[in-house]
Amino acid sequence: MSSQPLPRTAHFNRRTCLRGIGASLALPLMETMGWAAAGKGKAYKPPVRLGFMYMPHGVIMDQFWPATAESYLSAPPPALESLRGVLEQCLLMKGITGVPIAPFNGAPHALELSTWLTASLPDANKRNQIDIAISADQIAANYVGGFTSLPSLELATMPQTHKENQEGLNEGYYSHCSFRSATQAVPAETNPRSVLNRLFGKSDKAGVTAPADPLDRQMLDLVIGGAKDLRKRLPQNDQHKLDEYLDSVRSVERRIAAIEYRQKEAAMEKAGVAASKRKASDSPPIEIKIPVGDKRSEYMQVMCDLNVLAFQTDTTRVSTYIGSTPNGVSYPELGFTDSHHSQTHHNNKPDQVAKVAAITAFNIAQFAYMVKKMHSLKEGTGTLLDNCIMMWGSGLEDGNKHARENLPFIIAGKGGGSINTGRFLADTKGNQGDLLTTLLACAGVPLDRPIGIATKQIKEMMA
Repeated sequence: MSSQPLPRTAHFNRRTCLRGIGASLALPLMETMGWAAAGKGKAYKPPVRLGFMYMPHGVIMDQFWPATAESYLSAPPPALESLRGVLEQCLLMKGITGVPIAPFNGAPHALELSTWLTASLPDANKRNQIDIAISADQIAANYVGGFTSLPSLELATMPQTHKENQEGLNEGYYSHCSFRSATQAVPAETNPRSVLNRLFGKSDKAGVTAPADPLDRQMLDLVIGGAKDLRKRLPQNDQHKLDEYLDSVRSVERRIAAIEYRQKEAAMEKAGVAASKRKASDSPPIEIKIPVGDKRSEYMQVMCDLNVLAFQTDTTRVSTYIGSTPNGVSYPELGFTDSHHSQTHHNNKPDQVAKVAAITAFNIAQFAYMVKKMHSLKEGTGTLLDNCIMMWGSGLEDGNKHARENLPFIIAGKGGGSINTGRFLADTKGNQGDLLTTLLACAGVPLDRPIGIATKQIKEMMA
């Protein structure tokens, strides 16, 4: 490969990857990429990515909604404090109603997640099997998925194994938000290493992802070596972008390694083998899973980083991340072990209200971590966040009463200029289906029908 810089008129293909020992690493958008060339007389426009991040059980309303539209940016409510610095990139809308759940009135938790992206109810005559509707993320994936190596990316913090039988509904409704069709729930990945392997594309044969160690020095050094050769041929702006990107890859790997190290140490201690005394002849640690007592913030931020990496490299343009599900998750990191669900039935007791507020603020802080990182990454003439639509929200307004009249949503990102951010719309008229229909329209996804219960687009949120 020649080390001469590329002329300003030269381009290389968007599909160019850095390769080493069967692993490939997609590159971020650069000025010298073929797809960045808009054509004569046309301005380049990066693709819009669409992401969804979920928290169950609703919020403490007076700590989530801004006091007034005017105070939104200058004096945000406690739940939104972590978003300071990117509130100009966010849009809040109060008045989005959820799907009325009759005749399933006894199944608020089975339906809070499963209706979130479908805006639809299950078939009442087939309660024991999945039969609901294709979800908004999969509608988008069907349209844009052909442009990327992964049509969509589904992530979760917890295994999707919760078992309950509210109103006789299939257990899959409790822990899934993505549905490829009315009858097919899409499983989410909970293992950061598996996600990283998918993004690296390491496989032993066509179509099969093989176990891989992204910390393998030989593999990574060859990939980085290829990057150095490529770097010599790039203009200065693209050199800086490539350096920044490779730094982020190494950062994600280090954080995954740190989590796995702590897990292995804990597993050895549980097996009665002191980590400091372990010998090479000792049995390897047992199968490792993210422990309940581990720092949830570190785990969630690694998953958020992987989401950012997938969008940055255009590996996918559609993602979902289920931060937690309604099945008794706790947050020891916040200083208490009470389950999220139990505290939402607070009956206005101050100590329980405070715990729910802390859990909400914690989850929004992880979302803020992700969108701030997106906002820090340059893309085209703006930032990665400028070209994304990221939705955080919950399928209930109030976990105490299971209310669904004012579902909490935060929309971050300008969607390539399609969304007017930096505002709080205090009196929005619309439902969950209207919101999803509008978001897909802003992302450039054509629809032959509204999503779920939708009847319109919410024009006031558009630029």
